[in-house]
Amino acid sequence: MGILFGLVSGISWGVADFFGGVASRRMNAAAVAFVSQVIGTGLVLVAILIVRPQVPAWGALALGAMGGVCGGLGVFAFYKALAMGTMSLVAPVSALGAGVPMVFGILDGERPSPLALTGALIALIGAVLASKAPGHASRRGLGLAALAALAFGAFFVLIAPAADTSVLWAGLSTRISSVPVLLAVCVAIKTSVRVGPGLWRFVIGAGVLDIAANVAYAEATQHGLLSIVSVLAGLYPVATVILAQTVLKERLAPGQAAGVFAALVGVALIAAG
Repeated sequence: MGILFGLVSGISWGVADFFGGVASRRMNAAAVAFVSQVIGTGLVLVAILIVRPQVPAWGALALGAMGGVCGGLGVFAFYKALAMGTMSLVAPVSALGAGVPMVFGILDGERPSPLALTGALIALIGAVLASKAPGHASRRGLGLAALAALAFGAFFVLIAPAADTSVLWAGLSTRISSVPVLLAVCVAIKTSVRVGPGLWRFVIGAGVLDIAANVAYAEATQHGLLSIVSVLAGLYPVATVILAQTVLKERLAPGQAAGVFAALVGVALIAAG
């Protein structure tokens, strides 16, 4: 069940990121992140009112809220990076955030297999190749993708405690903090949160799938090791890359393609290990 929910979360995040990336090319990334997360908050609130799950301890909710800050800022940085550069290049770099919970797991006593450690090395090499290859992704865009990776990694670690009692409350705890933070970002940069014509379907899709991925990942942490399910969730760039290449007809230079492929293979090996 941990593997299943981990993969579901990864696919959902990947499609959500594609929708968010498309919308962010026509409106501000902070606005896309804010509106989509408000939509997700409404959905999880309705689910809580229907299911009425047990409320976790305040300490667990606080950790989830901290994860929400990281996740919200990570989504903003990621959408901004997607708007600035090639999706098929930016997405795999951000996936390296899956290494954060792996390190956390090691420090907490988990021992990854040699295969998983090999995968981590391959993924890092792939990220370097992708960032140095010529292409459409700017240095700033790749920097934002790396920042998103760290933020997502922290999110993967912090949401797990709240999920021990209720995955729905875990999802809501992340939104309690991420929505106000993203609103503050929108105010600080003086951007409108008005959704432009033809973009609602992308923003709604991003919001629905993002909260679905959060809940699926929270459930996955209850059935498997954090260091494993987090990497399965980190496979989200596969969906983003497939959609970017089939829908947007993106093309990568050979060096970029090699780096992207290595990063994805590395993440897959970590999951297999």
